[in-house]
Amino acid sequence: MKTRALALSALLATSAFAGAAFAQENPMVGGAPMSPEMNIVENAVNSADHTTLVAAVEAAGLVETLQGEGPFTVFAPTNDAFAALPEGTVDTLLLPENLEMLQQVLTCHVVGANVTSTDLVGMIEADGGTHTIETLGGCMLEATLDGDSVVITDENGTAATVTIADVIQSNGVIHVTDAVFTPAM
Repeated sequence: MKTRALALSALLATSAFAGAAFAQENPMVGGAPMSPEMNIVENAVNSADHTTLVAAVEAAGLVETLQGEGPFTVFAPTNDAFAALPEGTVDTLLLPENLEMLQQVLTCHVVGANVTSTDLVGMIEADGGTHTIETLGGCMLEATLDGDSVVITDENGTAATVTIADVIQSNGVIHVTDAVFTPAM
């Protein structure tokens, strides 16, 4: 187990350097360029597709955390992903009395490592087609491949496709997703 952890650490460290080398090729997200010199929050606020996520991160008091050193991998749901939740869900989560629930939902989208799509595909293949990801929020996500697409499924069976991968940040990487993860109920 220790050997696997060391190998994973080496792989992640190597990918961090590789990501920096290709930073000038960062994709546009939400109509805005994503700078590899900016952190996760600084870039997210520029994306027109992530205004709901940014508002939720602010309401949850997680801005400082996600501006921290990291590394972090964030599976970032779009505004459309939040809009697809049952009516009233986002408004309910944003109520002050639901702060802990909002924090858990959001941290179920964050991994405490720098995981590029190449890393993730390698882990999926090495694990026989399904790789389990533990998030900072304690959620267990399952990563699989559907053709060339990475699909992440939460504990409730919600499947999100990574629509834009490898948006390199100064403190990690963002993968844009088309669904919101929620903790097991």
